[in-house]
Parts: sequence; structure tokens; C-alpha cells
Amino acid sequence: MFAFIVRRLAQAALVMVTVALISFMLFQYVGDPVVFLLGQDATQEQIKELRQALGLDQPFIVQFWHFLSNAAQGEFGFSLRQGTQVSALIAERFPATLELALVAGFLALAVGIPMGVYAALKRGSFLSQVFMTLSLLGVSLPTFLIGILLILVFAVTLGWFPSFGRGEVVKIGWWTSGLLTAKGWHHIVLPAVTLAIFQLTLIMRLVRAEMLEVLRTDYIKFARARGLTTRAVHFGHALKNTLVPVMTITGLQLGGLIAFAIITETVFQWPGMGLLFIQAVTFADIPVMAAYLCLIALIFVVINLIVDLLYFAVDPRLRAGKSSGH
Repeated sequence: MFAFIVRRLAQAALVMVTVALISFMLFQYVGDPVVFLLGQDATQEQIKELRQALGLDQPFIVQFWHFLSNAAQGEFGFSLRQGTQVSALIAERFPATLELALVAGFLALAVGIPMGVYAALKRGSFLSQVFMTLSLLGVSLPTFLIGILLILVFAVTLGWFPSFGRGEVVKIGWWTSGLLTAKGWHHIVLPAVTLAIFQLTLIMRLVRAEMLEVLRTDYIKFARARGLTTRAVHFGHALKNTLVPVMTITGLQLGGLIAFAIITETVFQWPGMGLLFIQAVTFADIPVMAAYLCLIALIFVVINLIVDLLYFAVDPRLRAGKSSGH
């Protein structure tokens, strides 16, 4: 187990260094930060002085080492557009994105798993066919179109939910939460549903496929031959083994919800990191773009490591394979 963790940590460190290098290349080839700071009317003397002050006249490897050491401390400099520290901007926007992703992820699991189980156990029924048709629509429709349709129906036509913003939030230290207020929950419904639909349909189809495969295995036939009830076979044996691969996909999809909430946050003007990244791209705010890439990579690496450890813990075949030297 220790060797497994060390190997995964080494791989995670390599991934983070690679992402940091890609982020650092933005400073080299996407515009000139000195020109952004001084403007087009700056003299050559002013440009030269600022380059020396920022260390941009040093060799590439030296600049990258400084960038890597600062990034490890969470320092990415100042936003070229807003003039504030990038770390402060990320800390301000991260709670909104995380809450949106967690609510969407919970919704996808709470609805997707029961729908997938039902579609597998009642294969061929009318409701099962309805679920499969809806899942096909959920996978096919782009997220921005789903968001616009939800706004049109539930915000504009019916007036049940607001169409933008985060609502009232409660500040706990540096953290802000909208889940502690009624208006916060009211505002998060439409963005969370929009973000969850694709993940929900993916989980539903995966659970259905895995459940059907598990139900055909020999140990399920043996469990039925032993006289176990249908409920015990389906939920005590089949579902338990079905959720092992689902756990892996779910963990990675949580990272995807955080990383790819950009479109949802843009449609609903949700004040999270995705909207901040879109604004940074529009104004070529390179420090914010670099910080966003590094943070998203870190989230994926941490989630992937946790999923690997959970998979190692719940699947005895992996432990048996490791102990036997395979």
C-alpha cells in the first residue's frame, strides 16, 4: 500500500510539473505582460526596467523555477485586468464553483443510480424506455442549450427560479456559502440541474450497462440457486459490484464538473472560477489563466489519487494482485 501511494504521488508530481510548464509558456508566447502593465506608449527604457524588475530578462529555466516555486505557494502574481492578487481572486470565486459542482454531483448520483438500476432490472418496460430516451437527449444536447431552455421555461415563462446570480450568501471567514440561505438554494437550482444533466445520464447508462453485465455472471446465478431473495441478489450482490467502476467514473466526473462549469457559469452569470476564466481569456489576463489551469490540474490529481486509493481498498482483486506480485 505504501509503495502504491508513493508511486501515485510521484505520478501526480510529474503531472503538476507538466501543467505548470504549460501554464508558464502562456507568459512566454501569449502576449507581453510588460506591455499590458505599461501600455503601448511606454518607452524602451521603461520596458527594460520593468523586465529587469520582474526577472523577465533571466534565462528560461531560471524564470520557470521562480514560477514553479511561487506556484507551489499559491502565488501567481497580480491580475493584469483587475490589478489584484490572483490568489485573492481565486479564493473569492472558488467557493461558488465548488458548491455548484457538489450540488450537481449529488443530484447526478441521487437520480442517476436509481434510474440506471431500474432500467437494468425492468429492461424493456415503458418507463425504462423513457429513461433511455431521456438519457440520449441529455447526452446529445449541449450544456448551453439546456441552460437556455431551463431559463426560458422556469425563469422567464413560469417565473419559479431566478435566471442569474448566486443569491444571498453567508460569509464564514474567507469562505462564502449560499447553501445556508433559502435564496442561495433558490438561485442554485437551475445551474445545478443544467450542470448535472450530462453527468446524470452518463451515470445512468453506466450503471445500467454494469448491472446487466453483473446479473449475467456465475456468482449471481449461484446466489439465486442458494435460494436468496430477488431483493438480496439485486441489491446485496449485484448492485454492490456494479458500483465499483461507477465510483471511479464519479470521482473523475466531479473534477470535470469543477473544470467544465465554465459554460454553465457563463449562461447563468454564476460568480465562480469558470466565469473568471472566461473573462481572463477575453482580456488575455495570463496570470489568472495560469492559476486556473494549475488549480484545475491539482483538483484532478487529488481526486484521481483518492479514487485510486478507494478502488484499491474496495476491490480485493487489486490487493491480491499486488500481494502475489502481479
